[in-house]
Amino acid sequence: MEAITAESPKGETWNGGGDRPFGSSYGKMMMWFFIVSDALTFSGFLVAYGFIRFKFIDSWPIADEVFTHIPFIHGSFPMYYVAFMTFVLIFSSVTMVLAVDAGKHMQKGKVTFYMILTIIGGVIFLGSQAWEWKTFIKGSYGAIALSDGKIVQFVDEAGHQISLESFAAPSHSERVHQTKSKGIWFQQEATLPTVTLAQVKEGFANHPEISLRTELINLEIRKKTIVSREDANKLLSKATKVVQGANLKENEYGETLFADLFFFITGFHGFHVLSGILINIIILINVLIGTYQRRGHYEMVEKVGLYWHFVDLVWVFVFTFFYLI
Repeated sequence: MEAITAESPKGETWNGGGDRPFGSSYGKMMMWFFIVSDALTFSGFLVAYGFIRFKFIDSWPIADEVFTHIPFIHGSFPMYYVAFMTFVLIFSSVTMVLAVDAGKHMQKGKVTFYMILTIIGGVIFLGSQAWEWKTFIKGSYGAIALSDGKIVQFVDEAGHQISLESFAAPSHSERVHQTKSKGIWFQQEATLPTVTLAQVKEGFANHPEISLRTELINLEIRKKTIVSREDANKLLSKATKVVQGANLKENEYGETLFADLFFFITGFHGFHVLSGILINIIILINVLIGTYQRRGHYEMVEKVGLYWHFVDLVWVFVFTFFYLI
């Protein structure tokens, strides 16, 4: 019986099933099938995000107020670093195109060079995403949670958000963080916020120039609603705790579902980027030892290139949904 191979040279039968469809090998077609199925998965996640955001459209966190940080630089730079991350990932897609083109011309040196650039771009993007997660989890200014689960934030006279530490009253007693290591085996507190609710309330009372704003957004000007001093005191009477940073249970920026979806969708994409980097490294090793040169083609580089372009394209949609709209 004639052996059936997964990949056959052009002109021969394709896995025993007739001529090569679209002139593609079996492996390349399977990569396309995987990409289509994965695209449907990401589409489902983003559609779900769209429905949830539409439901909370008047209280959804504003991306320009959340993603304002740049490593080692203080100040507010809305979307700058996210734009840089996006540029790096798109540029890595360009270098992957150049690696595939060099492979078609059997130029081992150029394939190696462009694949190294692609891997470096992926590592920079993934490291930037990890830093962004860390910053998002740590928080920027802090907020107060009310009894109904809503979040309120504090602003100065110009309407700019300010941190709780900037006006909170000084502590009059030492705060103890309960941990199991202290012998209280049945108690384990989460990390304590830098200030207490009592300090925030006292500091607010001592600074009449400070105002309070709610989650409610004026959709015409895309700004959160700043309430009067009287209404602010009423809201603070319903305060339950200080919230700093974001996690799966609470979010200083507003709606908790925003943080849940952010971690899930960007994390899922980040896993794809990590997988792409590892696969690229494996392919690069094979390039260096001359595996594809001996085969007479660099189709594996082209197949991993298809995956990498897909990861880049998905990020464009994630970037649009989370950061731009």
